[in-house]
Amino acid sequence: MRNLVRILAAVLALVGLAVWLAGGANRGWTKNRVEKRTVDEVTGIEGITYEDRFVPGVDFLGGLMIGAGVLAGVSFLFRKRDKVE
Repeated sequence: MRNLVRILAAVLALVGLAVWLAGGANRGWTKNRVEKRTVDEVTGIEGITYEDRFVPGVDFLGGLMIGAGVLAGVSFLFRKRDKVE
């Protein structure tokens, strides 16, 4: 049971890191809307529109790492099995 919980903690940490990196490794807060600058073709004026997109930030990464750490810590609450000879 100890090893299973530790493996789950490692998987959670690795998956969290992979999702954060794949999402753009945003070093700011998590965003669900991203600013997109557009230029009007006729007037040449720059405008800002928002695109709905999930971008995981350091809070997302930190939350998953804390969760993985808690799982790893919980694994120490289980006793080692006695080996039967």
